[in-house]
Amino acid sequence: MKKTTGRLFRSRIVIWDLNASRDLFWNGFYGKPLGIPKPKEQNFNAPLILDLMEGYYLAKKKRIEILDGSGRKVGLRDLKEFCSKSYTNFEEKIIVYEKLREKGYVVTSGIKFGSDFAVYEKGPGIDHAPYIVQVYIPGSRISATDLVRAGRLATTVRKQFVIAIVDRKKRDAEFLRFEWWRA
Repeated sequence: MKKTTGRLFRSRIVIWDLNASRDLFWNGFYGKPLGIPKPKEQNFNAPLILDLMEGYYLAKKKRIEILDGSGRKVGLRDLKEFCSKSYTNFEEKIIVYEKLREKGYVVTSGIKFGSDFAVYEKGPGIDHAPYIVQVYIPGSRISATDLVRAGRLATTVRKQFVIAIVDRKKRDAEFLRFEWWRA
């Protein structure tokens, strides 16, 4: 895949090149085509909108180059600093995002499920995300009420609730998956 250019606008990155947009979307389900909630056609005609997490990951993988509003290249260090201001616990979240992506999962924002990530085995529009993932740092407290709330929400939307606990020093994460049974 060729490297493409994205423009940083506030908290999003726009890929204007339609061929590059299609390539990124269909080869990893990165971003969302503007105005097309669930693309069915391979040749959609819309720019691709990436969130900062996806943009940072793709820039780190050297798949995209990011430019600011005036057309200057945004370096990875500056982009990371920008992302850290936009996301709570960005460092921990990007570790989890990278690990899941490297294992072959498709990772999207989980905000509509009340979590950090929705995780697909194949991709949006192909399958439903079987997991919602919440990122925690070691020493974080999670109350029994929070755990039950997350589990009930996950069950309601037919997903499994997963907690990702990040070890920043090792740049790794461990995952705890919860299953809810009815007796």
